Amino acid sequence: MRIATWNVNSIKQRLDHLATFVKSADPDVLCLQELKCMDEAFPRAEVEALGYNVVTHGQKTYNGVAILSKKPLEDIRRGLPGDDGDEQARYLEGVISTSAGVVRVASIYLPNGNPIGTPKFDYKLAWMDRLIAHARRLHGLEEPLVLCGDYNVIPEPKDAANPEAWANDALFRPESRAKFRELENLGFSDAVRACSDQPGLYSFWDYQAGAFQRNNGIRIDHLLLSPQAQDKLKSASIRKEVRGWDKPSDHVPVMVDLNID
Repeated sequence: MRIATWNVNSIKQRLDHLATFVKSADPDVLCLQELKCMDEAFPRAEVEALGYNVVTHGQKTYNGVAILSKKPLEDIRRGLPGDDGDEQARYLEGVISTSAGVVRVASIYLPNGNPIGTPKFDYKLAWMDRLIAHARRLHGLEEPLVLCGDYNVIPEPKDAANPEAWANDALFRPESRAKFRELENLGFSDAVRACSDQPGLYSFWDYQAGAFQRNNGIRIDHLLLSPQAQDKLKSASIRKEVRGWDKPSDHVPVMVDLNID
């Protein structure tokens, strides 16, 4: 089973790119973030024509997450538990049945949190606490689980070309990184780092100042695996070439291959 995650930065603007990517990479499951549209405005017919079942949790103009799956999705959860007043569309979860059992997948668009010292940073940390609490419950199910998405967290200095430039950014603040480690310490593994410890692996490049051409990037898109998923891990990869396409998202897809039929 191939599972991919991608912040498309507007599904309507990136629909052609989506079609090109799925035809070349052929993921079984694709988690999308930053749709920037309501559910009814999602190009469902076009995506279904590519061979996918579609579940969305959208929001007008901002946020929005989706899961595309070749197999039907069940046990769908829209929204992260823990705050009934939170109207931001940032979390979507579903279960896929396979010949070997079930695989649970979540599409996550974690808050950016900037600027620090404001309610936006407080919201980010509180959202991460809710994610940790929910992930702890899911971990207890003892099933293959992949938490996919744009985490807006740079885990380590080696995950940024110029870590000093991010020192006062919410993506690299010690508080954000500590919450990410707390999530991992529940028993989840970072799929990319489970396969490679080398520096220079990035999933985001800013549109400004030729960042992509200079490889001035950061790694903030992650797939976290439960122990049952890590046991099935074959490989993980970052599709860097997608950032070089015409009018791209500032993020690229990140993929994992699992030994699951």
